[in-house]
Amino acid sequence: MAALPPRLWPRLLKRSLPTSLWGRALLIIVLPIALMQVAVTYVFFDAHWQTVTARLSDSLAGDIAWAVDSYRENPTPENLARISAQAEKSMQLSIVLQRDRPLPQSTRRSLFVAFDRTLSQALDERLDAPFWFDTTRYPAYVDIRVVAPGGVMRVIAPRDRAFATQAHIFVLWLAGATILLTGIAVAFIRNQVRAIERLAVAADAFGRGVELDEFKPAGAKEVRQAGHAFLDMRERIRRYLDQRTTMLASVSHDLRTPLTRLKLELAMTEPNKRTEAMKRDLGEMEHMIDEYLAFARGQGGEAMEAIEPVPVAAALEEIAADARAAGAEVEVAAPEDLVAHVRPGALRRAVSNLALNAAFHANRVELAARALPSGGLEITIDDNGPGIPPERYEEAFKPFSRLDDARNQNLKGVGLGLAIARDSARSHGGDVTLEKSPLGGLRATVRLPA
Repeated sequence: MAALPPRLWPRLLKRSLPTSLWGRALLIIVLPIALMQVAVTYVFFDAHWQTVTARLSDSLAGDIAWAVDSYRENPTPENLARISAQAEKSMQLSIVLQRDRPLPQSTRRSLFVAFDRTLSQALDERLDAPFWFDTTRYPAYVDIRVVAPGGVMRVIAPRDRAFATQAHIFVLWLAGATILLTGIAVAFIRNQVRAIERLAVAADAFGRGVELDEFKPAGAKEVRQAGHAFLDMRERIRRYLDQRTTMLASVSHDLRTPLTRLKLELAMTEPNKRTEAMKRDLGEMEHMIDEYLAFARGQGGEAMEAIEPVPVAAALEEIAADARAAGAEVEVAAPEDLVAHVRPGALRRAVSNLALNAAFHANRVELAARALPSGGLEITIDDNGPGIPPERYEEAFKPFSRLDDARNQNLKGVGLGLAIARDSARSHGGDVTLEKSPLGGLRATVRLPA
């Protein structure tokens, strides 16, 4: 495997780090603790444990060398008995002679390689005869065998005579301290992160029009400050929406009053070509004003609607009826039990604009809805009209956009239908996308989150 270029290492490290605040804060606290404990453990074993173990192993090797040398000078049963008794009394060693027995050939290594390495070095320095040892067979003892006159001298020694066996207590204390400190750090970090998560949930809910009046700033000083700033911002936005709604109602009334007077005067005037043309212009003007106000109302007034459960199939049937009035053949396919928790006016405006847009440019329209595996909702509007080139899908969503192809030469429209639909969907946290329809025209897909 080829080595990575040096410039890629920072990217790889960045990708491997946690992305959440919880993960990063935990890493900032726990990693230094872990590194400190590892460093302390390493220094302890390097400066203390190995030194003590080496001295113990050297002392044991010296006692074994004394026993072997003493027996080699006088290899008699009486001398062996004397050596064995003295070793057991003064050195805690059990010594027996296995006559005419060779050294074992197989070896079993300890999980702690340092044990075997330290004892092997001590025996090698003290003994001039072949030897063999096993530190794994007996939990509390070490089995050592040395070639001696007439066979093999077997020595059973307590483990604490060869190794510093209490080192694990130090390791346990370090591990316990690490777990305790990590637990305290996790508790404090989790408390701070939870406050930020609640703030994020409240901000997301407000953006989708869901009221969470029970939200209260909590956590560290900076987090509480951000929470109070969010509450102040929420109140300012609410006042702005209220003022906008009031203004739109006033504008709608002020504009419709002179239009109504003009329509009344034209109705009382003797019909002729000029009055008919004026009526058409007046109707187009009224339609344009309705669309302008609808677009502004979708950004303002509908955002104040409450979230309600809406039967999707019934809502689509009502929209289909309006689309059939435009002269198109409309089919609806939606489960009867499918319910969407949305703002009713905003959902109807989004789907109705898309359905009517399809009905104006096609003679066949299909409305379908289904529940998404993620828990959201998807509504598709297909038609067999002329469609829109794929490279111009996003341009079609721009307010007042009127594309030059045949589909968008709508004399009644002002280029706000798709913009209103996407704005309504996004106010729920969803979106509207366009693609080619299986019917040959355009497919508009409305996706709403759970």
